[in-house]
Amino acid sequence: MSVCAVKKFLGSLILTGLCILLQGCGLVYDAVELIHPLTRDELSTICTRGRLRVGISVEPFRPFIFPAMYTNEGIRVTGLDIELIREVADALTAHCGGSTPIVPTLHVTRFPDLFIKMNEGQLDLFVSSVSGTLPGTRPAGLWFSAPYLRDDGIAAIIRKPEVAARVRTQFGKQNGNWDTLAAVQEGFAGLTVAVQKGRSSHQYAKANLKRVRLVICDSLPASIESKDLNIDVILTNHSILEYVTKRIWRDWRLLTRIDETPLVLTHEDLSIVTRDGHSQLQWLLNNLLFRLEESGRLKQMRTRWIEAEYAPTRRATAEGLPLEVTQVPDHYDQGQCRLAEQ
Repeated sequence: MSVCAVKKFLGSLILTGLCILLQGCGLVYDAVELIHPLTRDELSTICTRGRLRVGISVEPFRPFIFPAMYTNEGIRVTGLDIELIREVADALTAHCGGSTPIVPTLHVTRFPDLFIKMNEGQLDLFVSSVSGTLPGTRPAGLWFSAPYLRDDGIAAIIRKPEVAARVRTQFGKQNGNWDTLAAVQEGFAGLTVAVQKGRSSHQYAKANLKRVRLVICDSLPASIESKDLNIDVILTNHSILEYVTKRIWRDWRLLTRIDETPLVLTHEDLSIVTRDGHSQLQWLLNNLLFRLEESGRLKQMRTRWIEAEYAPTRRATAEGLPLEVTQVPDHYDQGQCRLAEQ
């Protein structure tokens, strides 16, 4: 008999003996844990560490994440997602006893890499206006919290009036029986449409826009700044596009229906992401979001960042979270755009 087989046989004998002595195999689990304590749950690990490892995207998704800003307090990043991260850290501080604050440390990375780093165990959670309600946006092994922003959706911005005319013509043919997908598929046919790599808009375009010239960009600013690809339409979250067209890129405007309401291509909810199986952290996040919604605090946060007028630099100074100097150059490198492979 091999050494390995002997070890397995002895192990079975020991467990059988324990099962008899402890009057029930249900107690074997406790006995084994006394000999080899199981790994602590994720909340205990965070409490011991004193830090919450949070991933955010290098690409700014205003008003959720703004570009890094130089302030009198150092380099800071701010936005709705950053305020939400502070709320999560406060909830963890209370859970851990409250004597020592749990400090959120930001790990800045490219949006698609957030999912990789989470699966590799480098992050406790990430928050970057992420949707998990569309097909293809929920990678295996990850868990999405209850929404902190409901009924957002993919929208489009344009510069050329003739693009809007094409889509409105298609809606006009429907005689009030709206079919947004059909109107967009016909109206966008032959146009150059830009999406951000890995975002829900990317998944939407791959699934539904077969007759467009698809351009994949590393970020929204990269798609705005691209000159040689002659981009006609840019797709991403409606909440982001509404903010940037009003305050930053005023030569772009939201694509609307005939009645001037925003053209939303599909609805999606935004969530916090963590690893599957971390039920203790998941319950803390969902309970926190429920409490924030119930108290009206979440609505206040959404209004404060998405609808109100404010100076982002002042908010970064007063309430932003710090970034390491080494991360700032990457934060300002918004990448490039390239034609999708046919």
